[in-house]
Amino acid sequence: MSLKDNATWKAVKPFMNGGLSGMGATCIIQPLDIVKVRLQLGATGGPLGVAAGIIKNDGFGALYTGLSAGLLRQATYTTARLGIHAKLVDYLKEMNKGAPLPLAQKAGAGLAAGGLGAIFGSPADLSLIRMQADKTLPVAERRNYTGVVHALSDTVKKEGIGGLFTGAGTTSIRAMALNMGMLASNDQAKEMMKENGITGFTATLGASSIAGFFASFFSLPFDYVKTQLQKQKPLPDGTLPFKGFGDCCAKTMAAGGPLKFYTGFPTYYVRIAPHAMFTLILLDQINSVQKSAGM
Repeated sequence: MSLKDNATWKAVKPFMNGGLSGMGATCIIQPLDIVKVRLQLGATGGPLGVAAGIIKNDGFGALYTGLSAGLLRQATYTTARLGIHAKLVDYLKEMNKGAPLPLAQKAGAGLAAGGLGAIFGSPADLSLIRMQADKTLPVAERRNYTGVVHALSDTVKKEGIGGLFTGAGTTSIRAMALNMGMLASNDQAKEMMKENGITGFTATLGASSIAGFFASFFSLPFDYVKTQLQKQKPLPDGTLPFKGFGDCCAKTMAAGGPLKFYTGFPTYYVRIAPHAMFTLILLDQINSVQKSAGM
């Protein structure tokens, strides 16, 4: 029996390929991610100015702060979301007797995969945000994490196991919005291109570009709120600035109106769109290589 017919391999393959593609994309995009976080936390000067400031003050390596947490996040979150999405799409195609999925079903698969995947990736995501935000805090308030393991253990020590899931609800909502935009639009664009005779790498590149835009547009408001919740520190009276998702949304709206939720959109788009593109391109290439190798 060949590997492609092995039941265990068929079950593991979409999850493994998803994780590998996400981790590869993160290694490329990490500097843009830390600039995006700094802008959302109040840094000024635009993306290039913020990046230049980071390099000047902390060295070029600081642009890769939190890479270990980012890779762990992809190894958990993206492994789960892309693996679950592949399984859901296969199930829905079987239910539809091989017919192309309507856009509503594609969106539903993306929503479900994003929400479930985010649960697995929430601890790593929290560590990533805190590691990247640490340099923006006053010296006396910095956590001075040495790596993702330190960030995770420190969070558990000070806040308990539940602390690893701070903002998990918002993280899941954001992931649902992002994956609905990314995965549904990617599949839909590929189908439309195929109908017009566009296939191969050109189709992959075009579809992933469209997916990157919709992933950014739908998810940034939730990403902004998630960042505010995850980086908050207790006030002098022991309470937190935000009581939860709804309270953060209300205070953000009151402070800056609806456009406040799109703070840092250019940088967010430049970070999310390429990450989505590289993830989907790498995923297609991995699948293509495996297919050629009889896997």
